[in-house]
Amino acid sequence: MLIKILLIIFILFVISRVALRFKDKAISLQEFILWTIFWLGVAFVIIFPEITSLVAAWLGVGRGVDLVIYISVLILFYLVFRVLVRLDKIESDLTKIVREIALNKKEENKKQ
Repeated sequence: MLIKILLIIFILFVISRVALRFKDKAISLQEFILWTIFWLGVAFVIIFPEITSLVAAWLGVGRGVDLVIYISVLILFYLVFRVLVRLDKIESDLTKIVREIALNKKEENKKQ
C-alpha cells in the first residue's frame, strides 16, 4: 500500500510539472492533454491493478504486468523515435544557420 501512495504522489508531481510546462508555453495544449491523460491512466492502473489482468486476458497476453511492459516498451520506442527526428531537424537547421553566417562573413570580408 505504501508503494501505491508514493507512486500517486510522484504522478501528482509529474502532472504539476506538465501543467507548469504548459503555463510557460513550453508545450502545446494537445501535448498537455496527452501527457495528463497518460499520467492519469498510469494512476488508474496503480490504484486498480486488476484491470491490467482483465485487459491482458482479453488481448491474449499472459499477465497484466506483461501487458504493461509491452505497452511501456512500445511507448518508449516511439518517444525515442520522436526525439531522434527532432534532433535531426535541429541539426539541419543549425547547419543552415552556420552556412548562412559563414556566407555573410565571406561577403563582409570581400567588402573590406
